[in-house]
Amino acid sequence: MTEDVRTVEWAGDGLRLLDQTVLPGRVEHVVVRDVGGLVDAIRRLVVRGAPALGVAGAFGVAVALLQAEREGWDGAARDAAIARIREARPTAVNLAAGVDRAVPLVPKGVDAVVAEAQALLDEDVRGNRAIGAFGAHWIAARTPDRPLRVLTHCNAGALATAGWGTALGVVRELHGRGRVETVYVDETRPLLQGARLTAWELVRAGIPCLVQADGAAPGAILRGLVDVAVIGADRIAANGDTANKVGSLGVALACAAAGVPLVVAAPWSTVDLALPSGDGIPIEERAADEVLAWGGVRTAPDGAGAFNPAFDVTPARLVTALVTEAGALEVAKGETPGAARPTG
Repeated sequence: MTEDVRTVEWAGDGLRLLDQTVLPGRVEHVVVRDVGGLVDAIRRLVVRGAPALGVAGAFGVAVALLQAEREGWDGAARDAAIARIREARPTAVNLAAGVDRAVPLVPKGVDAVVAEAQALLDEDVRGNRAIGAFGAHWIAARTPDRPLRVLTHCNAGALATAGWGTALGVVRELHGRGRVETVYVDETRPLLQGARLTAWELVRAGIPCLVQADGAAPGAILRGLVDVAVIGADRIAANGDTANKVGSLGVALACAAAGVPLVVAAPWSTVDLALPSGDGIPIEERAADEVLAWGGVRTAPDGAGAFNPAFDVTPARLVTALVTEAGALEVAKGETPGAARPTG
């Protein structure tokens, strides 16, 4: 089962990452033992997903400490290397939070940093299980009493976390209760995290799924083929505005038009209370080749440029519920993260 697949784990002298760039064709791991290698792995999406990035960031501090010791860095060089990890991807707040959690342990040495990072990993798995239970309960209480047709965008499963998953954790919990008919999996252009990763996880878990083009999602929702949409998040503002993989906003707009619940599933660490609204969420823009070429072959004509934001922001008014490990908030009704933490 996918929960046994570890995306991130400490290898004694480095960080062992499941290489998500080669899935589903191959299952391979990369061991990074230096800061440059970790930053590259984060930017190339070898490791991805906000919760997994948080864990990788915490362990990354240990990677930096070991490299500093090997190469005789002074404190300033070490701190600059840690900052490089922290800033490797700007939108996912968990990456910075994971680094920040481990940094106070630096004076105590590598073992203390590794122990704190492992604690974060374990907490993420436990939290994901709670998200799954809260989310399944919320959805089951508000949808028809039959197996449901669920839509999801991008990948927010075990591959995006330390284990089990957030949005897919909710789907897996529903499946365990006999409440899933099928899952519509948006392919998630341009890097196909849905088609490559989410579908891989669902097939391994024995959950029926249908991969569809991103552009098919609004039509499926408006045709009445979807009972609920469940997505993850990379950063959530205090008012409930939610940044997730680009294309999520189109799903949210279609759900609002059709009266279909849109559920955002994410750990509380993804909430950035320092940001009043989504206007302040930095949106990562990625390389042009991701949309101008495929498999190294250019598909757009020479002279064409590219607009390639990795994320979009869904306004809080379109978020029916935000589910964290602490419970559910009905954001569209005014239960915002900045007002109060959920109680269950």
